[in-house]
Amino acid sequence: MQTARALKDDVNTKVDTPTEDTNQLRRSLKSRHLTMISLGGTIGTGLFLASGGAIHSAGPGGAILSYLIIGVMVYFLMQSLAEMGAYMPVAGSFSTYATKFVDPALGFALGWNYWYNWAITIAAELSAVTMIMKFWFPHTPSILWSAVFLVIMFLLNYLSVKGFGEAEYWFSLIKVVTVIIFIVTGTLMIFGIMGDDFIGFKNFTIGDAPFHGGFMSMLGIFMAAGFSFQGTELLGVAAGETDDPAKAIPRAVKQVFWRILLFYVLAILVIGLLIPYTNGNLANGDVTVSPFTLVFQKAGIAFAASVMNAVILTAVLSAGNSGMYASTRMLWDLAREGKAPKFLGKLNKNRIPVNALIATTLVGSLAFLASFFGDGTVYVWLLNASGMSGFIAWLGIAICHYRFRKAFVAQGKDISLLPFKAKLFPFGPIFAFAVCGFVVLGQNYSAFIGNHIDWNGVLVSYIGLPLFLILWLGYKFTKKTKIIRLEDCDLNN
Repeated sequence: MQTARALKDDVNTKVDTPTEDTNQLRRSLKSRHLTMISLGGTIGTGLFLASGGAIHSAGPGGAILSYLIIGVMVYFLMQSLAEMGAYMPVAGSFSTYATKFVDPALGFALGWNYWYNWAITIAAELSAVTMIMKFWFPHTPSILWSAVFLVIMFLLNYLSVKGFGEAEYWFSLIKVVTVIIFIVTGTLMIFGIMGDDFIGFKNFTIGDAPFHGGFMSMLGIFMAAGFSFQGTELLGVAAGETDDPAKAIPRAVKQVFWRILLFYVLAILVIGLLIPYTNGNLANGDVTVSPFTLVFQKAGIAFAASVMNAVILTAVLSAGNSGMYASTRMLWDLAREGKAPKFLGKLNKNRIPVNALIATTLVGSLAFLASFFGDGTVYVWLLNASGMSGFIAWLGIAICHYRFRKAFVAQGKDISLLPFKAKLFPFGPIFAFAVCGFVVLGQNYSAFIGNHIDWNGVLVSYIGLPLFLILWLGYKFTKKTKIIRLEDCDLNN
């Protein structure tokens, strides 16, 4: 059994001493960058646009409860990721953890699954940019704006990791300030301090509010809430370039989760109190009638649509920027582990994985261009295939953390010396796995309801699962990998 002193020295060396190895990423991200990167990956169109649809479908009470349940699941996932990330900060994050603590085949599949998810997200954000810019410039070619923003995202990732972190900090700050202003403005309107009169809770009693449509409606909102919270795991990927991960990661986890939960729950509460769930505009994904725009217009802000369009443009750019960062780092780490072509593991003089960045940018661009050919069928399938990837990554995090802690104890190490300890282990990862698994399996429950199964709906919704299994089992049978014994798990960085 290791002595406490030896283990503590080992952990401190591992997490506190920045490496000067030119084959490693540069640890330039500060705690404030880490916090905003995770916030930036989560607060976006899911809050500004999709929250209205959630209220319309399940009522304000159903929407709030759904987001709270998913929020608790994400809390435990963040705890799990923080414990592993503070101890072993690597850019490969849960892909590397799966390789070390579970099975190299699972690490391979999780890594490629996550890279693909964010590479396709880049394409989706480029498509969103064209629609947003058409609001101001309706007669300009779509490809122009997509190309401009693709170049901006590429340069922000190419120049330096500190430059990326700084850009993401300010992008995220704009979104955070907007949400705070919205919540304050909405609260003043609810109590009649702003606007025409006292509104109070009357919109919570319209029809069958606050819970509309029962459990099945809430189940549908679970999916939307899950997609909205995706991006919190970016914190784990960014850990590999954080200057003091043992302190920065736990601090970021505490700040990020509560801010995200408060922003989502309070924003949905404000929307539900000010706008009845029966308002058809809530189900419209157009920025001109987004719930935020509707509330600001109700407050008498005439240019609300233009303001929210600018904020959503920032959110889209932030999501694309974060996606390019995350997918590039994951691809670079896969190459270093021999699970991707070797040339993708090269760093330039600024220690940026430029080959992985170029490859990711090209794939995202090609996926975006697919939307222009035919009726965009290929692009739709690409998006559908990536839809489940985030949930699969979350399942992977829960599995990795459970195995990591068990291996830590099995190898005679003292858990009191971990830089950060996740709360309520083993309940946390088990609960997160169960809820996330329920959400994955319920992606399109309506396809199984009725006399005939909607096989096309099943294929569209669940295509991501067989693709992941092909990656996992294909690598497993080819490389003859096995599940690693707890005593043999590699707990060295």
